[in-house]
Amino acid sequence: MSSINPVFIMPNKLANDAPTVAKGFVGSLTMGAGQFCTNPGMVVLLKGEAADRFKATVASEVQALGTQTMLTPGIYQAYCEGIEKLSNNSAAALLAKGNDSDQPNQCCPHVFATSAQAFLADASMEDEVFGSMSLIIECDTLDEYKVVAEHLEGQLTATVQMSDADVDAVRVLLPTLERKVGRILCNGYPTGVEVCHSMVHGGPFPATSDSRSTSVGSAAIDRFLRPVCYQDFPSSLIPDAIQDQNPLNIPQLVNGKLV
Repeated sequence: MSSINPVFIMPNKLANDAPTVAKGFVGSLTMGAGQFCTNPGMVVLLKGEAADRFKATVASEVQALGTQTMLTPGIYQAYCEGIEKLSNNSAAALLAKGNDSDQPNQCCPHVFATSAQAFLADASMEDEVFGSMSLIIECDTLDEYKVVAEHLEGQLTATVQMSDADVDAVRVLLPTLERKVGRILCNGYPTGVEVCHSMVHGGPFPATSDSRSTSVGSAAIDRFLRPVCYQDFPSSLIPDAIQDQNPLNIPQLVNGKLV
């Protein structure tokens, strides 16, 4: 499926921690040659001096990087085609790229930048490029964060980088993110998925084909099971898990109550 996993950097967090957030972002972006379905393929921030510091740190970090081998020639070719398409887009500027290699199937990280208005006017900028590529979107106002979020298709994740002073702004953004993604992170990075009871690795289409479940975590069992009703059957023909005698001694839902 497809997901660009946007990272929303709130103004106060950006003003106070731009270099730190930038370094963490580049680390997440380039992990495993960017071949994670949760790779941060888009960053949204407020235009200004803090954004310039963020971009400068990102550029410095990316330009110091070499290449990484991609999984297959096909994945590498698709990555190159995505980079070429953005490179040929007059509304997107190349912010930084890593050092090329003459070895086969090598992913060279790229970061592009554009304005919120340009992004909103060009649906192709939302296309996923599977690999170490990300697009930084600069907003003129904080209100544009929500406009950009509303514009997005379904995603696996969205990340909010915030400080305590950004709480009110994040509160405005959250209802949109809750409708758009399966997992919302605060002050982290989306790469990596823990296998645990609370994990949601899914999201509205096109992130997944069915957003009602998750493909990682204990709730993933719902994706692979279909309910069957046994009505008026003798106990000898009913699966042990739902027999009244409960020979497996497991929790059962009886008349709507867990026993």
